Amino acid sequence: MNMSAGEDNKRGSGQITPDLDKYFYDIPANCPYGLPSMALYHQALLGRVPDRVMERFMAAGFRRSGNNLYTMLCPECRQCVPIRIDPLQFRPSRSQRRAWGRNGDVAARAVPLQATDEKLAVCNRFLRARYPGRGNSADEYYFGFFMSSITNTYEIEYRLPDGRLLGVAVVDAGAAWLNAVYFYFDPEESRRSPGTFNILHLLEFCREWQIGRLYLGYWIKEVDAMRYKARFLPHELLLDRQWTPVRPPPSTSRR
Repeated sequence: MNMSAGEDNKRGSGQITPDLDKYFYDIPANCPYGLPSMALYHQALLGRVPDRVMERFMAAGFRRSGNNLYTMLCPECRQCVPIRIDPLQFRPSRSQRRAWGRNGDVAARAVPLQATDEKLAVCNRFLRARYPGRGNSADEYYFGFFMSSITNTYEIEYRLPDGRLLGVAVVDAGAAWLNAVYFYFDPEESRRSPGTFNILHLLEFCREWQIGRLYLGYWIKEVDAMRYKARFLPHELLLDRQWTPVRPPPSTSRR
């Protein structure tokens, strides 16, 4: 339990100490991202997790789903690669700056997690547009996922000038880390690139509050919906249990 921040930065999946790992068990399942290999969740159902311990889990590549903390240990696949960003090192690309500019009229506000009728309606529209035919519902996401938390969880509301809800970011927050849990938005506002704007705002939020790492979950090269995260540079990938920096090519201008 006495690891330094530097040691946390170096260690990755499988490096959680036995006093914590003893609570975890393996669950085989079909791949949640539609890849052909069988998935293996290394997971535990937990109660309240202290900030410093949650920071260790984040640094080790774990993710949260409700009160379930897990990492992927799939025997035949290593496509799920944890990704994080140092907000002070990040430099936006030209297209990202344009997305930021398109949303210059958006008001952002951090609020307690709350399933209002307005949010449920926007989330349902998003799920129908993003996952047609799957029967996903906002009630399931809020009451079975977002609100069953083991750490400090908040929402960041994004509102248009007329007060309409553009989108909502659900985030876990610690003193030195921010975990992007989920983001949904009004699909009629897709032209604004709200997903890109959300990550840019979370990075700005981290800088404002001196938060050292933004965790974006998994980067999966073979899955379109997860590939975009690698466009935020520089970033770090958890490869072979080490956080490895990935920087823009020298010939690429991000000014």
